[in-house]
Amino acid sequence: MAEKQGIDWSSLWKKDDWMAVWIGFLIIILTLIGLKLTNVSFKWTTDGEFATFAEEQIPGVEKLAKDAGSKGEQPLQEQLLALKTALESKDRKAVSGSIKKVDEVGKTAKDEGLKKKVNPLMRSIRGQTGSTIEKVFSGENFIAAFWVLIFFWIIAAIGAALMGFPVGKFIAGFPIIFIIAFIAQFLAGNYSILYYGLEYVIWCLLIGLVISNTVGTPKWLLAAVRTEYFIKTGLVILGSGILFGEIIKAGGYGIVQGLLVVGVVWYFCYWVCRKFKVDEEFSAILASGVSICGVSAAIATSGAVKGDPKKLSYVTSIILVCAVPMMVVMPWIIKATGMDHMVAGAWMGGTLDTSGSVVAAGSLVSETAMKVGVIVKMSQNVLIGFAAFILAIVWTFKKAVPGEKPGAAEIWYRFPKFVLGFIIASLIFSFILDAKTVDAVKGQLGSMRTWWFAMAFTCIGLETRFADLFKMEGGRPAIAFLIAQTFNIFWTLLLSWLIFGGVLFQAPKF
Repeated sequence: MAEKQGIDWSSLWKKDDWMAVWIGFLIIILTLIGLKLTNVSFKWTTDGEFATFAEEQIPGVEKLAKDAGSKGEQPLQEQLLALKTALESKDRKAVSGSIKKVDEVGKTAKDEGLKKKVNPLMRSIRGQTGSTIEKVFSGENFIAAFWVLIFFWIIAAIGAALMGFPVGKFIAGFPIIFIIAFIAQFLAGNYSILYYGLEYVIWCLLIGLVISNTVGTPKWLLAAVRTEYFIKTGLVILGSGILFGEIIKAGGYGIVQGLLVVGVVWYFCYWVCRKFKVDEEFSAILASGVSICGVSAAIATSGAVKGDPKKLSYVTSIILVCAVPMMVVMPWIIKATGMDHMVAGAWMGGTLDTSGSVVAAGSLVSETAMKVGVIVKMSQNVLIGFAAFILAIVWTFKKAVPGEKPGAAEIWYRFPKFVLGFIIASLIFSFILDAKTVDAVKGQLGSMRTWWFAMAFTCIGLETRFADLFKMEGGRPAIAFLIAQTFNIFWTLLLSWLIFGGVLFQAPKF
């Protein structure tokens, strides 16, 4: 028992649980006091893709021009019609120049409702106009990436040294992990790939898997393959983006669904896993991955139950592999069945395992579906900390020596400390910092969080071999996962219809 050994103060700097908290907080504090790192640009659209995009925007611009005319906003109408002509030409420079004129005239428009429609559309078109492959490979973008690398390299190496990693090999391998993460984000930044929801985590995992299952991950690189170190740091930073106020403001529907999904699906998955004779720790990690929010919840649960890292890698791999077909098939089913878009959004938000996949799949349906999906997903993300705390208590009593009553110290020992960092960051950004400060730093913190996650998923691929996965417990965990995920899909669909379809409550408005 941990309490009988006394307090091991060295765990404050020797364990990645605590190191993730210190590095995550350091990044948050430096950002709050003024550290500025230029966000690296990864979005790129080929000329052919831009031509298709431009053609798709013409009806929307034409409709706004008619609205402007009917509301007496002639100058704005003229510029919108000019933008329509530029889009028809599919010339990026012409479109870019026309957007600037729309922006200038739009500032003088009197109709606020019209402005709210024009501004988002202009942002969308402007984003694609400026997203070129030349911009991604520009000197300025590489310099921005270089400074991010240097910053992370230094603080990650310091943490590695304190934790007793082989520092020389870690320093040598870290840039390789970073470069692979860069390549993965570049691939995911393509317009068509983004459209189909194949986000960076899939590419990070895929590149890592190709390396580990073909030539094999070099031994010298393995010293820098630190999945839990990287992902735990990213999760602490993620806390700054989980704002209780936004979730509450959006209504309690997402919270109600989140609780019912997590509670029922977690128990069902755990029960199925045990029926398939999967051990308790493995079952708990799988259950959290299916029911809460995928990889992040699996990592938190693994910390709470002190799970085997190999089993955690297994769970994260199967979650990400299953996510790809779901992102494509679910929007197709929604469109084919004519499903209500609020119900559809809640369904996707409750079943897809990352916020990025929810946004991507939701955008294939409608803006309403995307918004509702994100709200439901955020509601489930909030439950990461609560689930980890509950599981730490349950597993403390499960693993107690018969006849002995476990104390609070043992619960504290089991509770994953990076989850504590996640909760503290979320509380600070939700209730202490003012909204202007949060808005000013959320972009940079979001970008930094993505880098840590990208490196973590790269590491998962680099340390995962399919041969080992297929051998693990005779494939029973995979079968249990698929059964639980199938149940999750139908149970969440039922809840989405009952809660967001106006059956049990009045349908919410977004």
